[in-house]
Amino acid sequence: MARPNTTKKAAARPHIEQRAIANCRRSSIFNVTGRARFRFLLLFTITGVRTINSRTYKEAGVDIEAGAALVEAIKPLARSTTRKGVLGGLGGFGGLFDLGAAGFKNPLLVAATDGVGTKLRIAIAQAYHETIGIDLVAMCVNDIIVQGAEPLFFLDYFATGKLDVKTAKGVIAGIAKGCTDAGCALIGGETAEMPGMYGQGDYDLAGFAIGAVERDQLLTGDRVAVGDTILALASNGVHANGFSLVRRIVEETTLDFDAPAPFDASQSLGAALLQPTRIYVKSALGAVRAGKVKALAHITGGGLIENIPRVLPDAVVAKIDATTWPMPAIFRWLSAQGRVPPMEMARTFNCGIGMVVLTAPEDAAAVEAHFRSAGETVYRIGHVVAGKQGPATVQITGMEAAWAGQGSAS
Repeated sequence: MARPNTTKKAAARPHIEQRAIANCRRSSIFNVTGRARFRFLLLFTITGVRTINSRTYKEAGVDIEAGAALVEAIKPLARSTTRKGVLGGLGGFGGLFDLGAAGFKNPLLVAATDGVGTKLRIAIAQAYHETIGIDLVAMCVNDIIVQGAEPLFFLDYFATGKLDVKTAKGVIAGIAKGCTDAGCALIGGETAEMPGMYGQGDYDLAGFAIGAVERDQLLTGDRVAVGDTILALASNGVHANGFSLVRRIVEETTLDFDAPAPFDASQSLGAALLQPTRIYVKSALGAVRAGKVKALAHITGGGLIENIPRVLPDAVVAKIDATTWPMPAIFRWLSAQGRVPPMEMARTFNCGIGMVVLTAPEDAAAVEAHFRSAGETVYRIGHVVAGKQGPATVQITGMEAAWAGQGSAS
């Protein structure tokens, strides 16, 4: 807005108008210099005078010192995730990665991005921020590995109305832990402090992962055939989807998140729900590179019903027996307390299965043994049969007998 050039014109504007937009950027976290770069826009008019009053960025709601303190706090976290392929260089505008140095010869790049949904609301309510970053990494890197790719590096976006260094450091510590578990480097990110955009104490997260796979090892599901065995890797809990329904169910009880979990008195309900998403990268990578895995499916939003079809070719369907694995207590309680029918459970939650593995029947024993030796709990849950794709692409039998009535409402 142009400033009035006469006192008479200024008098026609009997008000002071202010707007502020702010953003704080972490450039390359791994190679930070300790400087934070900020963008600021302050537009105003002042009644009847030509003099402009002094203003500071902090008065507008952006704390430069807090941003700088966070940068210093997270530098060692990012350094702890370094791996072959990460290139040095301080103060760059972006992170660098050398595919050749990482051992790739004819690679394809695979990209994934995700968030953690309203699981954040529970983390914020519990003031427990140290594991939600693991969820963020897991949601991205598990989508990378299902295509046969190795996650190489990760970037995060952390947005809040007022930056709390302790909270942000806790979140990013979880992100660094997730990156270490997945074998990828945390090479960059963005911290956005945006006054007026979020409620007090609130923040939001997004993650971005890049992986690579040799061209001849890409998993597309095109090799899946009638007779193939379907294996399942156990989940760690609810993981990071379905929390809008979870929160609604909890709200309809007399429980709060600090109360003992009705299905496990050894921990609070909040702690049970905040169990981080399991990362399957390291256990799956060896089996994929051995050529014995035909397809992988990450079981997130949409559950078993919507995720398995994403890796099935035409003219085949998945036939699954719900009695072949135990429904974890947390899901039995959610089903009973929320009166959620078995089919709705199967299309909303992972129901105890975080990853599905499809392999030839003659390779099933070896693949199962590999995953068990890598620390996974493995179930044989079904096989691939001929059929027309559509609403019945995933046929789950035995749900009513295996799941219904197993939980108890509080």
